Amino acid sequence: MIVSTREIEVRYAETDQMGVVYHANYLVWMELGRTALIQDLGFKYAQLEKDGIVSPVIDLQIAYKKPLRYGETGTIKTWIAEYDGFRSIYEYEITTPTGEVAATGKSTHVCVKKDSFRPIPFRKMYPDWHEAYMNAMKKGEE
Repeated sequence: MIVSTREIEVRYAETDQMGVVYHANYLVWMELGRTALIQDLGFKYAQLEKDGIVSPVIDLQIAYKKPLRYGETGTIKTWIAEYDGFRSIYEYEITTPTGEVAATGKSTHVCVKKDSFRPIPFRKMYPDWHEAYMNAMKKGEE
């Protein structure tokens, strides 16, 4: 499977009164990881939006394990856990500078028409993207 990796420097504004990353910022980082993965596969989410397609989150899970603090650099790993031509499930692992797991997560998305929120047949409308997702899940699973 293909895993996208990005480093994130914790900014002061992302921390809370306890001096650790505020929990909601992990969701933003998951989005950064998902966008990076899509780019690593050769596509741009912005193009979907230009086509009138959006990909809302329909389920989200996150588990916090260890805090990240201001000035530290976290690493987010993102991969496609499941994809069936309609629904995409991405998984995430965010680690501390020492490699310890700070948070894990999973988000489920579907692609819909922006104006009506009606689901689209993603594999038919975007066959290249569909093939890239299928291949991204398979690499290294042999």
